[in-house]
Amino acid sequence: MSMANPHPALPDPDPAEREVSEQVEARVREAIVRAGGAISFDRYMAIALYEPGMGYYAGGRRKFGAAGDFVTAPELSPLFGACVAAQIARWLPALAPCIWEFGAGSGELAAQILSELDALGHDTVEYRIIELSAELRARQQATLAATHPHALERVQWLAALPDRIDGIVLANELLDALPVELFSMENGALRERVVELAPALADDVPRGSRQHVGVDGPPLASGLRLGARAPDAAFARRVQARLARAGWPDTPPLGAYHSEIGEQASAWVSSVAERLGTGVMLLIDYGFPAAEFYHPARASGTLNCHYRHRSHADPLWSPGLCDITAHVDFSAVHDAATATGLTCLGYGAQSAFLLGCGLAELFSQRASSADPAARIRAAQALQLLVSEAEMGELFKVIAFGSDPACEPLLLNGRDRRAVLIA
Repeated sequence: MSMANPHPALPDPDPAEREVSEQVEARVREAIVRAGGAISFDRYMAIALYEPGMGYYAGGRRKFGAAGDFVTAPELSPLFGACVAAQIARWLPALAPCIWEFGAGSGELAAQILSELDALGHDTVEYRIIELSAELRARQQATLAATHPHALERVQWLAALPDRIDGIVLANELLDALPVELFSMENGALRERVVELAPALADDVPRGSRQHVGVDGPPLASGLRLGARAPDAAFARRVQARLARAGWPDTPPLGAYHSEIGEQASAWVSSVAERLGTGVMLLIDYGFPAAEFYHPARASGTLNCHYRHRSHADPLWSPGLCDITAHVDFSAVHDAATATGLTCLGYGAQSAFLLGCGLAELFSQRASSADPAARIRAAQALQLLVSEAEMGELFKVIAFGSDPACEPLLLNGRDRRAVLIA
């Protein structure tokens, strides 16, 4: 159904986008009806992001870069990939010469890493990209063909998780896009937040302009809303385990508290870790250790959405058109990986990682010959990557190895892994 945009700060979707969103919403509605009136938020998020042919990551809309909805670190500067390659180069002598990238996005990071490794003398490294989206796979192929064509013969695309992985697993901004469950607590009472159909404001409002009200605030552009239900025993145990891990007080804080549990992110880490033979897992994403993630003062949670380079907090607006993300609980990631026998090789801020991998030196070497305007643009991009007010502190880097003797993560003397086991 066609509806007015209740969020004037967001651009209006074009007719083709509206049609896609209506198809996604119809699929959500079908799921809600089959479930008897409500679905868990992770089920909704899975449909909105990954429904074949129409979900945000499964459809044909451009997502990355200036023409998309957000920019990732590789799109900001090729030195990001150069730094990742510098870390990988330290691991390669002891491992199978193969990189396995999950969630390769536009393919920029793969191109940067392969180019840098070639320059470092590792020009026989194989590259595997695990990608379910045909649209993203085509874009990755086009990126590599345009920027590093002679490496294409060493790149393969896989549509399923292999039974065994030897080498280096890489995932940049993957875990934040895996579906999460939502919960709320008010004066100690736990509720699961779910997606349900929303009643019309009034029956006499014309169907084409009807808006609906969500329990958490402004009218929504769909016929959906966030509701709440009593949790079942399994859901309650999952929440209680996360809060206990975070050291929550025995007396819960007063007032409303909302947050997320990323069970699918932990399950992904466990599944890949179990398949890792001789190798290393390198994960880069935004998030916190459990004590920060579930701090009582973070009462609004971390869920966020992106549409055409605008951030908003309404995950039900135009389903299928927006990226929906939640920050990563790195304590849970650590627990999932180490439970399979892997050893944590380091954890720290992205700024510490990039500087530890030689970012300053790389910039000095490669920007010295650029014209002043280009040098300024390059410096501004790097400032976004390392500034504590931007990506430098919010984004974290963590690595795990099958062998405790693996080279540690380069963190410029600022390893924080102790906070993950506190």
